[in-house]
Amino acid sequence: MDTLPPGAWLPITFAVLMAVAMLLYAVLDGFDLGVGILLRATEDEPTRDRMVASIGPFWDANETWLVLGVGLLLVAFPAAHGLILTALYIPVALMLMGLILRGVAFEFRAKAPAPQKPRWDMVFQGGSIIAAFSQGWMLGSYILGFAEGWLAFGFAMLTGVFTVSAYALIGACWLVWRGEGALQLLAAQWARRALYISWAGVLVVSATTPIVSPRIFERWFSLPELLGLAPIPLATGGLFLLLHIFLRRFPRVDNSLDWVPFAATAAIFVLCFQGLAYSFWPYVVPEKLTIFAAASAPESLKIILVGALAVLPMIGLYTFFIWRIFGGKARELRYY
Repeated sequence: MDTLPPGAWLPITFAVLMAVAMLLYAVLDGFDLGVGILLRATEDEPTRDRMVASIGPFWDANETWLVLGVGLLLVAFPAAHGLILTALYIPVALMLMGLILRGVAFEFRAKAPAPQKPRWDMVFQGGSIIAAFSQGWMLGSYILGFAEGWLAFGFAMLTGVFTVSAYALIGACWLVWRGEGALQLLAAQWARRALYISWAGVLVVSATTPIVSPRIFERWFSLPELLGLAPIPLATGGLFLLLHIFLRRFPRVDNSLDWVPFAATAAIFVLCFQGLAYSFWPYVVPEKLTIFAAASAPESLKIILVGALAVLPMIGLYTFFIWRIFGGKARELRYY
């Protein structure tokens, strides 16, 4: 789209706010979903308690970004909201079910007698896998423009598997950062296993996106755009290589670089999101509806923007506060 319509700054502003909210959700809730996915990879209950303790102060706040992103989609782009949720009602329902199961299991395992805790661990893990897989299913369907047929369904399922692996990777890297001793050693092993599946997932999605859309193919592989965009895949590949090297050398005795795998994985999430955003711009529904066509009336957007600018700093401040207060290595799990 060469010429922007009058008042385009409003839809663009809301598109940026929505994109930032969804990206922060993917990174922040991604690591606690990943910890849930990995929870039953060890049979040791004290280790599981330490894993849950590492995400306990964060996970409720992390989900706020999902609420914000979906809320902005609803109020700023109502036409797109209707189309997207109509096309994705099954994975959306499954995601909500998974998130509910996680919340219930998190609270019940805290009060359950010791013999019953493994059951709630199973529910917590199951809810995490369902939520992560559903999000990948939605991403795969979105990339294909909600196409129908067995090939499209299979690609969506495959993207769901890759998303589970990506969340397991960032969750394991979180445990490398926040864990110690045996937990950190286990987390490094889990991260190495998830790394290669996640790498394959990025390659598959990156190859499929331009293949299914001639417009996206032209955007990525025309000159001089190709030269300007080359740093994105090159940096992503470099970060995967960095993770491969670092994870082979963990745990470290001094814990001085424990944060590096998590930071590298978060950077991969950012680069992948940047690539997808560039591919689909300015469409909010691929090849069907742009952000300008889907946007609410300018008068409504201005009023909503005032509320959004009031809420965003509050969410950012309490997120920063939680990270500041509960920084450092995970300690013994306490509910009192």
